[in-house]
Amino acid sequence: MSKITSIRPSALAGNWYPASPDKLAETVDLFIQQAKIPQISGDIIALISPHAGHVYSGPVAGYCFAALRGLRPDLVVILSPYHQYHPDAILTTSHQAYQTPLGIVPVDLDSLEAVDRALQERAGVQLKRIKNDGEHAVEILLPFFQRALQGEFRLLPLMIRQQDPPLMKILGTILADLVKKKQAILTASTDLSHFHPADKARELDQTIINHIKTLNPDGLFQAQDQGSGSACGIGALAAVIWAAKDEPPVTAYHLCYAHSGDISGDNSSVVGYTAAVISRE
Repeated sequence: MSKITSIRPSALAGNWYPASPDKLAETVDLFIQQAKIPQISGDIIALISPHAGHVYSGPVAGYCFAALRGLRPDLVVILSPYHQYHPDAILTTSHQAYQTPLGIVPVDLDSLEAVDRALQERAGVQLKRIKNDGEHAVEILLPFFQRALQGEFRLLPLMIRQQDPPLMKILGTILADLVKKKQAILTASTDLSHFHPADKARELDQTIINHIKTLNPDGLFQAQDQGSGSACGIGALAAVIWAAKDEPPVTAYHLCYAHSGDISGDNSSVVGYTAAVISRE
């Protein structure tokens, strides 16, 4: 890889997570160590993780990364929503690396170019490269990868605005082809329902969790359309499941569920969080 000359600075340090490298490492390690996960068969190829501030969703995210602990992938692909308005369908960074207090994470420019070409050929969609974005849903997970994985890895960040099923299915197929050539981990960065009372949130979120467990991306979109479940990263979640299912057999392991009220004590209006991994025999 050529010398890194353009780095996306952290937009979250000191707010969404600690700015001190030592404190950040300590808190992330604790989230991972406290997670008690079941025996997982096969090789982990994908994970679903929440993306709120570490104080809220960190304990849930820790379950995903406890399952990843010690792995050595070459590539980490993170699909997330893009929470601000943007006219383009799928965005990525124009920088060569991301920065967190724990160090620099280089972007896999070759993989980015390959996905861009495939999207243009198969969907007529060009990746929009943006600079100094403030999107939290990619960066918030990087310290977990930095502490859980062994060795260096490269990042492919994809931030999704147009979360419609046909485009997400094409994206899933493209990613399936990409990761066949690499040691890679696919990641869906998503929270679940937003701003419902805790009991209602749990009901809505269980619908989404059921579709994760059965690896049913069409069911995810149906639930959102019918109002029986929701996720801000529904497109990212569906695309990752489609990519993982491209080469069966695969199994989903649901690891944890919680909501923001479990931390804040306010159950009147909560955000749901879940953690899961997908493995291939």
